[in-house]
Amino acid sequence: MSDRFITITLHKRGVSARARLLDDEAPRTAEAIWAALPLGDQVFHGKFARNEIYTLTPAFAEVEPGPENTTVTPIPGDLCYFTFDGILDNPAYGYEMDSAPAQHRLLIDLAVFYGRNNLLVNGDVGWVPGNVFGTIVDGLDEFAAACNDIWMGGARGEKLTFTRADE
Repeated sequence: MSDRFITITLHKRGVSARARLLDDEAPRTAEAIWAALPLGDQVFHGKFARNEIYTLTPAFAEVEPGPENTTVTPIPGDLCYFTFDGILDNPAYGYEMDSAPAQHRLLIDLAVFYGRNNLLVNGDVGWVPGNVFGTIVDGLDEFAAACNDIWMGGARGEKLTFTRADE
């Protein structure tokens, strides 16, 4: 299989980066994402991981890929896939029990890591390994600057999307 590429965009800030899917290292995750593209919504900046932005989507894979090519120490340019089950029913996160429709209880977190010294540990649940499914190959410096602006300037109104590079 030849390399497949995606474009990651922060729309309000007008910046994009190009990433290669890691088909050899994370074939199930890369295929699930490729088949579901385009994906994206409101962007958030990570609180625990450090240099991370992400978007949340309802589950989209026919079968969850499961752990593959996991890490708890992502490096700049890593794209990670996380599955969270029941987070919207957890009062610790500010939601009321049973507040989420059943189809939205399984959430997928698609994350972009833009700087060093990340550690995927959450005080409530412990280690949170993610599947590294892609790596940014072009535009990381400009994208990282925009991510830092999200941290310092706020995420309101910003949208993070993942699309096929040929679209």
